[in-house]
Amino acid sequence: MGKIIAIANQKGGVGKTTTSINLAASLGVLEKKVLLIDADPQANSTYGIGLDVEAVEIGTYQLFEHANTAREAIVKTDTPNLDIIPAHIDLVAIEIELVDKEAREYMLKKALESIKDDYDYILIDCAPSLGLLTLNALTAADSVIIPIQCEYFALEGLGKLLNTIKSVQKIHNTALDIEGLLLTMYDSRLRLSNQVVEEVQKHFNDMVFDTIIQRNVKLSEAPSYGENIINYDAASKGAANYLSLAKEIINKNS
Repeated sequence: MGKIIAIANQKGGVGKTTTSINLAASLGVLEKKVLLIDADPQANSTYGIGLDVEAVEIGTYQLFEHANTAREAIVKTDTPNLDIIPAHIDLVAIEIELVDKEAREYMLKKALESIKDDYDYILIDCAPSLGLLTLNALTAADSVIIPIQCEYFALEGLGKLLNTIKSVQKIHNTALDIEGLLLTMYDSRLRLSNQVVEEVQKHFNDMVFDTIIQRNVKLSEAPSYGENIINYDAASKGAANYLSLAKEIINKNS
């Protein structure tokens, strides 16, 4: 049975999409069958994996609307063992369209029931907000990865996100677990980066992944070529970091 992991943080620019794409690719390379779901109206995961966003006819919008099945929305990628359900700008309207619907927080969960067993891991790239899209992702997920940028405002808003997770656990999804806090954009030369790492590890102990994602030019470049880091530069530090994270997640769930 597949594990559904949401990658969420209401702060933008913390590495959610970078993590979604590259963790999915790394798990695929390690011979796990992976589905990446782009649940962000900005559609950065869709673009970053090499798809033409304008050409998307069936994607997460249709999934939330239950207009199409999850199987109909799946697109194969060039990366081994990796499929994607892409996003389109239309997704921005979904929060308004679902507002009157009954059980609107469970739309994604219901849509994924038919394919959950087809994959080892289903990763959901969430929007940078705590709106209905992210709520649906957290309700559908078994666990959540929270990327935290190694910068000054890193912990700002983390309390709010943890409170949202607690309330989802209480009301919509009692089984929701925190897979881990992932430190991203780490630069060992900066005292501030090291302080943030110490602070997060001190407060959250075992909840923090051992793997830390370092700042890496190749990681920034890869999406502009529609590539994940494994395909773009398998020898880079970024590729090594995400393969290490994938191994950590596999070991934790074995």
